[in-house]
Amino acid sequence: MRPVANPALVRRPSGRLAGLAAALAAALLAPLAAAQQQDFSAVQITTTPVAGTVSMLQGQGGNIGVSAGEDGLLIIDTQFEPLAEKIRAALDKLGTGGPRFVINTHWHGDHTGGNAVLGKQASIVAQDNVRTRLMNPVEVLGRKPDPAPAAALPRITFADSVTLHWNGEDVAVIHFPHGHTDGDSVVAFTRSKVIHLGDQFFTGRFPFIDTGSGGDVQGYTRNIAALLAAIPADWKIIPGHGPLAGRAELQAFHDMLVKTTGIVRERLASGQTPEQIAAAGLPEEWAEWGSGFIKTDRWLTLLAQGLQASPDGPDPAASEAAGKELAAAIAASGAR
Repeated sequence: MRPVANPALVRRPSGRLAGLAAALAAALLAPLAAAQQQDFSAVQITTTPVAGTVSMLQGQGGNIGVSAGEDGLLIIDTQFEPLAEKIRAALDKLGTGGPRFVINTHWHGDHTGGNAVLGKQASIVAQDNVRTRLMNPVEVLGRKPDPAPAAALPRITFADSVTLHWNGEDVAVIHFPHGHTDGDSVVAFTRSKVIHLGDQFFTGRFPFIDTGSGGDVQGYTRNIAALLAAIPADWKIIPGHGPLAGRAELQAFHDMLVKTTGIVRERLASGQTPEQIAAAGLPEEWAEWGSGFIKTDRWLTLLAQGLQASPDGPDPAASEAAGKELAAAIAASGAR
């Protein structure tokens, strides 16, 4: 058993820090709420072959991983419900019969919104906290989203890891705690040499870290360091958002996290407020990173308030243990 904190015992900020966390969640989740009300009629689903049995689907929302082979279809994440039939049409070109397994990397609606449709004939698999949060969603923008319908809930859950033996390879699903949320998992296709990182990785862009759902600024960075130590150089990486990547892009992402967090730490130590830190911006080298969902001012606010709320971050041993478990799964398959 890995040293992952019991979610019921995880520290929760109180007083002023709780207010900061609530304000940050409201500011950063606004675009997600708007996305769920948008017109999806013009969205096209594109398919990118990755390696071995694995392909990547992109449309609107989180990237979908697909394993297609003699056992059938296994998919990772489901985007938004209005896109489910378009996603199904794309899947039909890769294999027949619809998905047999759906793996959710975390609970957010742009990754689980299609569960009820695409998971009708599938077993939905996710970390324990994903099911809990889908059943009891946290308040967003002053309102609490409706609980997910029973058909959208994971039927198989796990604490630390689970392995599926599918399409001729071991598919290792491993929980990395307190990063983007408290329920994030990565999915490694050990023979195809592909890994889906969910929203633990945004290619070339500042990420969203949902502190209201158990995410943590320092935990996020520690998870990326552990992933870098485990993922072989020749593997391909499917991010939660953005184009297909490799270790070079993941290393650049980690460098960005470390350096921008260091800048914010220095400003906090000098007495600047989160508002002043956001207004000061970042050096030009980080300009392109702020061109995605999370703009530079929002990233700086997230970092500042996240560091104030959790100065020490979660136990580093939890990220290290998850990374070692991933490395062991890769080594056992002979893929390293």
